[in-house]
Amino acid sequence: MSSEAVSRRLVLADFVSETLVSQVLLVVGYAALIGLTAQIVIVLPFTPVPITGQTFGVLVGAMVLGSRRAAAGSFLYLGLGLVGVPWFAGASGGFRVVSTPSFGYLLGFVLASFVVGTLAEKGFDRKLIGTLSVMVIGNLLIYVLGASWLAFVSGLGVKDALVLGVVPFLVGDGLKALLADALLPSAWKVLDRYGPK
Repeated sequence: MSSEAVSRRLVLADFVSETLVSQVLLVVGYAALIGLTAQIVIVLPFTPVPITGQTFGVLVGAMVLGSRRAAAGSFLYLGLGLVGVPWFAGASGGFRVVSTPSFGYLLGFVLASFVVGTLAEKGFDRKLIGTLSVMVIGNLLIYVLGASWLAFVSGLGVKDALVLGVVPFLVGDGLKALLADALLPSAWKVLDRYGPK
């Protein structure tokens, strides 16, 4: 496939069949990926918010899918989780999660998936610095909503919300960003060279 043909595709998922069934499967698969990565949980004794693998699934998946599919998938994940599907962190589910300190991060996933998908559609995931920048922006959006909700629910000030709701996740999210930086530009290079003619 020529570089010109690859560049006409906005995101990696555009290489998949464009049938309605395939598009639905991409959206459902993205929701399931978020739910699966939510089960990678590390509980820290000093914060009510666990470390999970979700940010990697949310942000990388959004770059692969683009804004509309990613937003639909993250809404599906949130909606089904709220009605009881046990795929929030630690196999939890149900509307009671709204009152927990972690709920803001779930809202952040929806916003970040759309913004990150939009940036990927503009080609930011094709180069190392672009992918890294998109991961940072996506994480910042998740942190803002997550720490804000944590402060609201727990009655914390800004400093305490940052200490409990952002600082513990910086190293892990940095490593996830570097992993994404290794994967996405490489995938574009492979498709440019060996993709379908």
